[in-house]
Amino acid sequence: MVSKALGKYVQSLHQKKYRQRHGAFLVEGGKSVLELLSSDLEPEHLLVTAEFAAQNRAHLPAQLPVLVATEYELTQLGTLATNTTALAVARLPTEKPLPPTLPESALLLALDEVRDPGNLGTLLRLADWYGLPGVVLSPGCADPYSPKTVAATMGAFARVPVWERDLTTWLPTLPPAVGVFGADLHGENVHRLTLRPAGVLVMGSESHGLTAAVEAALTHRLHIPRGASGGAESLNVAISAAILLDNFFRNQ
Repeated sequence: MVSKALGKYVQSLHQKKYRQRHGAFLVEGGKSVLELLSSDLEPEHLLVTAEFAAQNRAHLPAQLPVLVATEYELTQLGTLATNTTALAVARLPTEKPLPPTLPESALLLALDEVRDPGNLGTLLRLADWYGLPGVVLSPGCADPYSPKTVAATMGAFARVPVWERDLTTWLPTLPPAVGVFGADLHGENVHRLTLRPAGVLVMGSESHGLTAAVEAALTHRLHIPRGASGGAESLNVAISAAILLDNFFRNQ
């Protein structure tokens, strides 16, 4: 049985102010918990069903007490509609310095006020798929360690570093040779360009696009052409990022 004190602590981590206060976040579901346990992140509490424990005994850390809980308890404590496997509390990672040479030698994804946690999680998953060294988040972005974001990353939360920066002050400090790319309806047709994975790709919120100050920092504007018979007004920010990233890596 989960103690009242632990249950209250776990549930408090649904809210950002308590995640910041305690320096911890929730990881829900068996796959995500296993990703956590195989990463460099530090688990603090581990709650699992008896069946999950029996199936994954080799992956459970010997140095961390494992509390066996019911599916009902896991679901009540977490944010998922149902949780039949596991839930963990992990320590928030300390932000590592952002190497100043990164945008010159590799492609970074920067997000400008992407407030939807599902979109943010999918974008982190994309960064993981393409092996990006990390993602830069503006202060207006969703919390990368909210339960919804963590779930949407499908394990990428354990591998993709994030840095929080004011893009309006950070982007202008980059060397002139570093390309700063962004989506623009009047930009160059991305299918006709030969891109290499270096620089910064900036994606804005789905509703408002890039903020004016960030848009002013772009050095290259990219356009994803709509099909001849296409009727959609716009693309989801994560879908747009996936198309653009694929063009950066197409010739690798």
